[in-house]
Amino acid sequence: MKIEQIYTGCIAHAAYYVESNGEVAIFDPLRDVDPYLERAKSDHAVVKYVFETHFHADFVSGHLDLMQKTGAKIVFGPTATPGYDAVIAEDNQIFKLGDIQIKVLHTPGHTMESSTYLIIDENGKEHAIISGDTLFIGDVGRPDLVQLVNSAVTEEILARRLYQSLRSKVMVLPDDVIVYPNHGAGSACGKNMSKETMDTLGNQKKTNYALRADMTEDEFVIELLTGLATPPQYFPKNVLMNITGYEHLDTILERGNKPLSVSEVKELAKREDVIVLDTRNPQLFSEGFVPGSLNIGLNGQFAVWVGELIKDIKAPIVLITEEGKEEESMIRLSRVGYDNTIGYLNGGFEAWKSSGEEVQTIKRITPAEMDKLYSEGKGILLDVRKINEFKSEHLEDSKSLPLNVLEDKINTLSKEAKYIIYCAGGYRSMMAASIFYKYGFTNLVDVIGGYNAISKESSLDHTDFVCPTSML
Repeated sequence: MKIEQIYTGCIAHAAYYVESNGEVAIFDPLRDVDPYLERAKSDHAVVKYVFETHFHADFVSGHLDLMQKTGAKIVFGPTATPGYDAVIAEDNQIFKLGDIQIKVLHTPGHTMESSTYLIIDENGKEHAIISGDTLFIGDVGRPDLVQLVNSAVTEEILARRLYQSLRSKVMVLPDDVIVYPNHGAGSACGKNMSKETMDTLGNQKKTNYALRADMTEDEFVIELLTGLATPPQYFPKNVLMNITGYEHLDTILERGNKPLSVSEVKELAKREDVIVLDTRNPQLFSEGFVPGSLNIGLNGQFAVWVGELIKDIKAPIVLITEEGKEEESMIRLSRVGYDNTIGYLNGGFEAWKSSGEEVQTIKRITPAEMDKLYSEGKGILLDVRKINEFKSEHLEDSKSLPLNVLEDKINTLSKEAKYIIYCAGGYRSMMAASIFYKYGFTNLVDVIGGYNAISKESSLDHTDFVCPTSML
C-alpha cells in the first residue's frame, strides 16, 4: 500500500494518492489532474475511484476531469446530491482497492455530507483516516459555510453535529491511526490549523482543543464558533461549481491560450468588465506596469487572493505574466473557479513598454525612509494586513484597512493624502498599491519588506493595544 500526500502550499491544500496492487484512489484532487495521472502511470496502476470528502468551498475539485480521463467512479458520502453521475455511499460502506479497504464514515458537521475515509491495510488494521475538513491538525472544520448556500442549516446545528461526529466516529479509533486532513495552516476553512499536515490521532486527542475528552457539547459549540473570520466571498461560488459541475480544464486552457497584441489588450482594458491581471512578482510590477492592471503575484497565495479581490468569478481576464507563466497562471486561476481567461499579452510587459504605451511605476522605500517621511509629516501609515494581524501588533500611529475590503472602502479615502502602505512582507501591499493606482491614487509609496522588516528596522513605536479610532 502507498499513501502519498500531495500538498499545494499556495492554497494550503492536501490531496491524497492511495495505491494498492495496481489500483489507485485519489482523494480531494485539485483541478489540474496531470500529477495524479503521472503517478498512476509510473506505478503501472489504474485510477479506480475519486473520493470526495465533501463539496469544497475553497477550491474547485478535479473529480470530473479525473472521471473523464480515467473512467474512475466518483464517490461522495451520504446525503450528497451532485448534479452528475457519482456513487453516493452509505455510512460504513466499504470499497475495495487492491488489497486494502476504504471505509466510509459519515461525519457531518463541516457540511452535512462531510465524510471521513478510514484506510484499512492489507492485514485488516485500521491504518489512517483521510479526514477532509472534519478534523485538521490542531483544529476542526468551520461549521458556518453551508449557510452561504443553504440558510436553513445554521452554524449551531452543524457545530453540534460535528461534536457528535468526532466523538462517535473519529475519537473511538485507535490512537496510532494517522490523520490526513484536507488543509493546513493558511486555509480559511478553519481558524487554528497547525503548520503540520499529518499527525497521529492519539496526539491530536492530547493537543487539539476540539478533541478535549472532558469537553461538553455546549463548550464545543462556544469554542468552535468564537473567533471565526468572515469567509472569503468566492467560497459559495466554488461550492456550487463542485455541486453542479464545470467545464473541463483542457477546454479552459485551450480558450485562454490566446496571444494578444498590445493594441488588443489596450482595447480590452477599456471595458469595465475586463480584468487585466498581472501575475509577476511585486518587485517587477513596481518597476513598470500597464495602467489599471491588478497585481497578484504567482509567488504567493495567488488563488486565495484572486478569490478575495476579483468579485465576479465569471469576469473576462487578460493576463500579463513572466515569460512561460501563461498556462500556470490559467491553471491556478481555475483552481478557484476563475475560468474566463480570454488571452494573454504576447511578449508580456516588455512588449507593452517597447510599444511606447503609457507605463506606471510604484515607488518602494525602506523602513528607514519610511521613518523619515512619517516624521516629516509627509504620509499616512496604512496597514493592509488582516485585522487579527493588526490587533496582534502594529505601528502606533498606523491605520488599518485590510486588503480584502480596500476596494469597497477606497471611496472613503482622500486622493490628496499621501499613503505609506505596508503588509507583512510586501506581497499584499503591492496588490493594494495596484488597486490604489486603478482608482487614481498615485501619491503613495510601498514599504519594502513590510511589517517584518519594519519591526526590526524602524524607530517608530509599536503597540499591541488597539484603539477603536485607529480603524478606518
